[in-house]
Amino acid sequence: MKKQINNTLFDKQLLKTSFVESFRKLDPRKMIKNPIMFTVEAVTSVMLLLLVYIAVSGDNSQGSFWYNLVVFAVLLLTVLFANFAEAIAEARGKAQADSLRKTREETPAKLVTGNGRTKTVSSSELKRGDVFECVAGDTIPADGEIIEGLASIDESAITGESAPVIREAGGDKSSVTGGTKILSDRIVVRVTVQPGESFLDKMIALVEGSSRQKTPNEIALTILLAGFTLVFVIVCATLKPFADYVGANITIAAFISLFVCLIPTTIGGLLSAIGIAGMDRALRANVITKSGKAVETAGDIDTLLLDKTGTITIGNRKATRFYPGQGNEPQSFVRMCVLSSVADPTPEGRSIVELGAGHGVQVDPLEMVGVHMVQFTAETRCSGVNMPDGTRIRKGATEAIRKIVTDSGHDFPQEIDGIVQNISANGGTPLVVCTDEQVQGVIELQDIIKTGIRERFERLRKMGVKTVMVTGDNPLTAKYIAEKAGVDDFIAEAKPEDKMEYIKREQQAGKLVAMMGDGTNDAPALAQADVGVAMNSGTQAAKEAGNMVDLDNDPTKLIEIVEIGKQLLMTRGTLTTFSIANDVAKYFAIVPALFISSIPSLQALNIMHLHSPESAILSAVIFNAIIIPLLIPLALRGVTYKPIGASALLRRNLFIYGLGGIAAPFLGIKLIDILISVFF
Repeated sequence: MKKQINNTLFDKQLLKTSFVESFRKLDPRKMIKNPIMFTVEAVTSVMLLLLVYIAVSGDNSQGSFWYNLVVFAVLLLTVLFANFAEAIAEARGKAQADSLRKTREETPAKLVTGNGRTKTVSSSELKRGDVFECVAGDTIPADGEIIEGLASIDESAITGESAPVIREAGGDKSSVTGGTKILSDRIVVRVTVQPGESFLDKMIALVEGSSRQKTPNEIALTILLAGFTLVFVIVCATLKPFADYVGANITIAAFISLFVCLIPTTIGGLLSAIGIAGMDRALRANVITKSGKAVETAGDIDTLLLDKTGTITIGNRKATRFYPGQGNEPQSFVRMCVLSSVADPTPEGRSIVELGAGHGVQVDPLEMVGVHMVQFTAETRCSGVNMPDGTRIRKGATEAIRKIVTDSGHDFPQEIDGIVQNISANGGTPLVVCTDEQVQGVIELQDIIKTGIRERFERLRKMGVKTVMVTGDNPLTAKYIAEKAGVDDFIAEAKPEDKMEYIKREQQAGKLVAMMGDGTNDAPALAQADVGVAMNSGTQAAKEAGNMVDLDNDPTKLIEIVEIGKQLLMTRGTLTTFSIANDVAKYFAIVPALFISSIPSLQALNIMHLHSPESAILSAVIFNAIIIPLLIPLALRGVTYKPIGASALLRRNLFIYGLGGIAAPFLGIKLIDILISVFF
């Protein structure tokens, strides 16, 4: 069962922390990182100096002290609200970091010394290459890979999942994470990280924001917004000589208000919060991202590579039937199959032994004395045994066995080809068995497609993402599974290098590719992919090669990741649209207020019919300030994403946030004007 996550946006403790942090962020050294809000802080400082001048000199040529005080207060609130948006996003991340720190406590470690003995040391003393031992009840002191043994491990502190998992030496489930607990058995682990660079350390740094770097899109948008700000600096500077020419007396407060209202303060104040919240949403989906860029890229993914086994199918294939070749006794053939599988640790191998037992064939362990086991590899795509009497039994993919048989000068029976094709056409996986390079028969394995997987792929298709199934199965079986699951394409009889080649081809065509993997053989492809998601249970090589790590080890998690990425990009885009659209209404509020006394014909622009120039300026500035906290929940939660196609989404968001961004200020400024007209 998943741990309960507090989804409350405004927890009392978070609000308190964020409120204090909002004032700390007024430090210009921190504000300079956000050029828009730094500019607002600078003009707010000018207003403060103006207030001091009016208070000391009594000069009211720039408006009354109280009027300027209100303008200053509203400008200060604008900066504080922007700081608060960033602070509340950071506070949510730090709250998660604190819970992770409880997991990363100093843990005693049983360090294995050179003479094979163990000595107890602190987990902070462990370095890369050290070997430690863990038994039932121990907490794993550091990240590493199991080199000996297997164990049941409680990973709930990391994943929130209470069900224990099995980790064992060899294969793709050998990685363990510091802070998790051994429930049974014994393992020997080699440390794979340096102190302070553990998985938990990286997680804490990321969720706290201490290692968060601005993404390329965020940097580009910041530069664009800074450009807008510079344009309006020039606009406001040119207004002064124009005002002098027409005899309009424009106060400093009016100039500053106009400037602050016209620059994109709304998106400028929310930009950092949007990026931090995107990382936070990924973490809440139990995905650790090594950078914000990876989350953004996920939103633009064109092609998605997924392994068949464990992703599209339930996982382990099971042997369902034996097909002895012509002239072979059924029991004799079953015995060959069982003999070749007794020492096979894979789930498929165990299922063959179980099916053989159902046919009354069991192997005495004494018969396996002196037997040499030939392990399965991705290159040979077959496994088997060499018996003490010299008999060689092999089982594997059709093409692999065909090569063995034909290379030795024997024929591959046509009847076996027919059986293989029938099994493949029905979605099964055929394993051909040969003895001394002569075909003996076929074992049928069956996959079970996960329920609801077709609907998930349909959802991805609506997002514009092409799904590609990668499998070692023959093309017929792969085609059957692909059609049943609803994927767009498949790679059959795939070798590790085939994934890499496919990714490169897609990238050369200008597409962005995502992939999931857990094995060392997946590492090159994970590194090549634009978004590489490694399983937390996978090898250290896979986790280092990918730019995301899935804590749940759920191969379909990429669907969620794509949605989170699209949501991040949409949120940033829609709020930018809303912010710029806001400026239109504020233009119609402030510009007439500045010049209407000197140029009465500008009355036509006063379409809101605001009470007075002072109330118009104040209304615009107040609306500009309060819209930021009103949009904080949207920035943190993100704009709702629906897989309805890019064009439909664009039309919907332009209507809501474009037209809404124009209409909202007109309504808001008018209402504020009605309220403050009582005082000014």
